Amino acid sequence: MTRAERAAHVDRRLEELYPETPIPLDHRDPFTLLIAVLLSAQCTDARVNTVTPALFALADTPEKMARVPVEKIKEIIRPCGLSPRKSQAIHELSGILVEKHGGKVPADFEALEALPGVGHKTASVVMAQAFGVPAFPVDTHIHRLAKRWKLSEGRNVEQVERDLKKLFARDRWNSLHLRIIFCGREHCSARGCDGRSCLMCQELFPPRMKPG
Repeated sequence: MTRAERAAHVDRRLEELYPETPIPLDHRDPFTLLIAVLLSAQCTDARVNTVTPALFALADTPEKMARVPVEKIKEIIRPCGLSPRKSQAIHELSGILVEKHGGKVPADFEALEALPGVGHKTASVVMAQAFGVPAFPVDTHIHRLAKRWKLSEGRNVEQVERDLKKLFARDRWNSLHLRIIFCGREHCSARGCDGRSCLMCQELFPPRMKPG
């Protein structure tokens, strides 16, 4: 297969495997999604989902969160790791949302990436899942599978994102990035597949199955 043929196969097959694409992080609105995505850095979505109920019971709007002491936020989110940095970012960005954005999460890449603790990947997830703007957030699963499936040779997430955006239609980005993550977690994981073990790899690269 050519790279374009592999991309078409991936798109078609993953839609069959995952016709629904629920967002893995529990949230209620753009603000709670933003906080959940920030917490997910170097932490599993499952762990984040055990922590956010207590946090959002305490404060689920920028106005409320800005009034919560950093130490209290840190205490609640400690299981997610990096709690000193994340708690400071949550407190500061909440204040900025109140002061500069009327207490709303802006539907704008530049404004989001200007917030403390919010990088391009976090902004992309929020834009895609909260506002429906086409984006292709690249996490470790997508970076790994893009290389394993020979969709990109990019050595960093920026190059992988550019390559994937060229391969797939813009209206497919938001659902496809979730489908790749689902597949990476359930089937083509770092330890569970060596590039030959899962169904997707077998379909994409039959020669890998040959001895030697």
